[in-house]
Amino acid sequence: MDIKIKIYLERAGNELRLAKGLMKLSESKKLKEGAGVNPKDTFYSSVINHCYYSIFYSAKAILLTKGVKTESPNVHKKTFEEFKKNFVNTGILDVELLKIYKKAVVRADELLGIFGEEKWKRGHYTYKTIPQANKEPAEESVKNATKFLSNVNMVVS
Repeated sequence: MDIKIKIYLERAGNELRLAKGLMKLSESKKLKEGAGVNPKDTFYSSVINHCYYSIFYSAKAILLTKGVKTESPNVHKKTFEEFKKNFVNTGILDVELLKIYKKAVVRADELLGIFGEEKWKRGHYTYKTIPQANKEPAEESVKNATKFLSNVNMVVS
C-alpha cells in the first residue's frame, strides 16, 4: 500500500477514535471528573467535526488508489466531487456512502463554515446552538464515519 494512502487511513482512524473518545467523555461524569472537565460540558460538536475529518481523510485515501490527488484551494469540495465521480458514479462504492459523506459535509459546514458556497444545504439539518443539543447528530456521525472508514478499508486492502 502506498505510504500516503496509509497515512490518510491512519489519520482517518485517529479522527474516528478521537470522536468516539469525546463522545464517551461527553456522557461520563467520572471521565469528566478525572480529566478536570466541567461536568456540564459536552463535546458533541467536536464529535461531528472529527467524524467529518475521518470521512474526508478516508476519501482522500481511496482517491489516491486511482491516482487522484486533491489540493487547496477548495480541497474539501474537490475531494467530495472526485469521490463522487470516481467511486459512486462508477458503481465501485454504494451510493449510501456518498449520502454519508454529503451529510458529514453539511454538518461540518454548519459547525465550521467549511463549504460556504453550499449554504443552501443548511435547510437539511437544523443547527442546534448548544452543544448538548447535538448529541443525536453526533451519535449518527460516529455511526456513519465508522461505516465509511470500514468500507474504504475493505476497498483499499
